Amino acid sequence: MKKIFSSKLKKIKLLILDVDGVLTNNSVYIESDGNEYKQFDIQDGFGIHLLQQNAKIKVALISGRYSKSTEFRAKELEIEMVYNGHTDKAKVLEEIKLKTALDYSEMAYMGDDFADMPVLRKTGVSIAVKNARPEVKKVCDYVTKNSGGKGAVREVIDLILKAKNIRLEY
Repeated sequence: MKKIFSSKLKKIKLLILDVDGVLTNNSVYIESDGNEYKQFDIQDGFGIHLLQQNAKIKVALISGRYSKSTEFRAKELEIEMVYNGHTDKAKVLEEIKLKTALDYSEMAYMGDDFADMPVLRKTGVSIAVKNARPEVKKVCDYVTKNSGGKGAVREVIDLILKAKNIRLEY
């Protein structure tokens, strides 16, 4: 891990995640009755638990597309800041900044598509998942080795924990 990137990660107090394409593999399954299903990675979820419980780093979700699945998963992971169905992600970032009283340098954001770019350009650490749009990858500090919904979030959480020298023993 590069020294500059590691020093940026040490400052992080809030990890903000896009949902579709970051926490999920970008697929939505819709049955004929309209019920929707999404696939979430269990190791990503456990990483979020570790980050919040062991490292005391908060997690927030911003999704441009409203989904009951997102609300359910957020509740399950005890994520309090959930912005579900908000297409103006830069506006949501301002709300989060006011709510948390954190500086942008204390926030990391993970995204994958054009709607994420205004937020990626403002936060202290900008991260694109492996399967992100090429234009998104160009504005980021880091591109994950794993794809969204396939361990990318856990990969970043492990990097944050390592940068902060937080060792977890089980």
